[in-house]
Amino acid sequence: MGSVMSLSKSTTQDEDFSNESFKILKTFSTNDEDYCRLIPNLPDELSIQILARLPRICYSNVQLVSRRWRSFVSTSELYSLRKELGKTEEWLYVLTKGQDDNLAWYALDPVTTRWQRLPPMPVIVYEEEPTTSSLWSLLSSLGRKEVSVSEQTPFCGCAVGSVNGCLYVLGGISRSTTVNSVWRFDPVLNSWSEVSSMLANRAYSKTGVLDKKLYVVGGVESRRGSLYPVQTAEVYDPDTDVWSEVPSIPFSKAQMLHDAFLAEMLKPIATGMTCYNGRLCVTQSLCSWPVFYDAGGKVYDPETSLWGDMPSDMGEGWPARQAGTKLSVVVGGELYGFDPSSSSSVENGKIKVYDQREDTWKVVIGEVPVYDVTDSKSSYLLAEFHGKLHFITRDAYCNVTVFSADVAEIRSSSSSSLSSSKSVLGSCSLKEKGNGDNKSADSVIWKVIASKDLGAAELVSCLVMDI
Repeated sequence: MGSVMSLSKSTTQDEDFSNESFKILKTFSTNDEDYCRLIPNLPDELSIQILARLPRICYSNVQLVSRRWRSFVSTSELYSLRKELGKTEEWLYVLTKGQDDNLAWYALDPVTTRWQRLPPMPVIVYEEEPTTSSLWSLLSSLGRKEVSVSEQTPFCGCAVGSVNGCLYVLGGISRSTTVNSVWRFDPVLNSWSEVSSMLANRAYSKTGVLDKKLYVVGGVESRRGSLYPVQTAEVYDPDTDVWSEVPSIPFSKAQMLHDAFLAEMLKPIATGMTCYNGRLCVTQSLCSWPVFYDAGGKVYDPETSLWGDMPSDMGEGWPARQAGTKLSVVVGGELYGFDPSSSSSVENGKIKVYDQREDTWKVVIGEVPVYDVTDSKSSYLLAEFHGKLHFITRDAYCNVTVFSADVAEIRSSSSSSLSSSKSVLGSCSLKEKGNGDNKSADSVIWKVIASKDLGAAELVSCLVMDI
C-alpha cells in the first residue's frame, strides 16, 4: 500500500487515502502516550474508510466499542466523508403523540426496517409571573424554565422541518400561549439543542425548504386568550442561525361567500405548503372552527421575493382535507396529494397528481390502504424517499404501517386510464397482508415497508433526512 502515515512520526499522507480522511484523523489525534488505533493493526486512515462505509444503523453499536469509536461516529467530518463516498441513507422520521400528550420521535431505516426512538425533546414551558391581574400582562411577562419529563407540557401544534441534515421543531402552544422557540435535533450528536427563536410566536404553521433554507409561513398566534390566524412568513438560514422576514402572504377572502356575516367571521389560514418547481406553494382556507372553505392559494418565488396567485384549479382542487389540512408531497418532480373518501368503507381515499399543463388534478391510484376507524384520531402522512411515494397510517391495533408505491411506474404503465382502471392500478389492501393474494405481483402497487406497534400513539407529522 506504499508508505503509510504514522500519526506519531510522520506528517505526510498516503496517496491511497482521501484528504477528508486525513482531516478526520487529525480531529481524533491525541497525545502519543494515549494514542491507540481505531482498529488494531490497521492504519487509522484505512479504519476511517471502513467505518464510513458501514450502514448508519450500525453506529449505535459502534459507539459502544470504545471512547474513540464513540467520538468518531459523532463528528460531522465522518458524515461529510459518507456523502463524498455516496454512502448517505434516507431515513423516515415520524412524530407521534402519546396518551399523556407527550411528543415522541421515531426513526425508521427502510433498508433494515428497524426503528429507533430519538432522545426526548427538552421541552421548555412558560411559567406565569403573577405580577398583575391583567391576563394580557400575564401573557406578556411569561418566564421560561426547563422542566423534568414528568412536568413537560407538549408543544401542541408545533411545526417540523429538516435542513442540512438536522431536524427542527418550531413553535407550538404551551400553556395556552403560542411560542416562537426552535429546537434542533442533530442525528450526528444524537441530541437536541435550542437555536435562534422565530421572529413571531406561532402554532400550526407550515414549513418548506428552498435553497437550503427553512421557510415558515402562516399558523395562528395567541392574543388575549384566543387564537388568531397569521399571514406572516419568515426564513431561517442554518449556516448563520438567523431568521429573516419574508413578505406576508397576501391572502384575500373568497368571492363565493355571499353571506357578509359569514365572510367576516371566516379568517384566511394556510392549510398546506409544498416546495414545487423551486417555489413555495401555499394553499389557503377560510376558517372559523369547525367550518372550512377552500380559497385557492399563493405561490412565493424566492428569486423575486414576491407572492403570486396559485393557478385556479391547482388551489381549488388541491386534494386532502383533514380539518383543513392538505397533504401533499413531491416525487420525481411531480406533485401528489392524498384525497380521502367521504365514504365509510375501511379502505378509501385516492392519490392524485397535479397536471401543470392542464391545471388539473388526476387520479393515479384509485385505492389507498387506509384504516378508517371511527374511534381513531390518527392522521395520514405522506413522504418521499428512495424515489417513491410512501403512505403512513395507523390501524385499530396500534400498528403504524408504512406503505410504498412506485407512482412513476404506475403512471407510465397506465397513462391512458389513470382514473378508472383499478384492475391495472391494483392495490395492496389491508386484508391482503395476512392472506394469500390471488392478484399478480404486477397488479399490487402498495408494498408494506415496515410496521411497528407504537401503542396508543397518534401520528402527528413526518419528514425524511438523507445522512
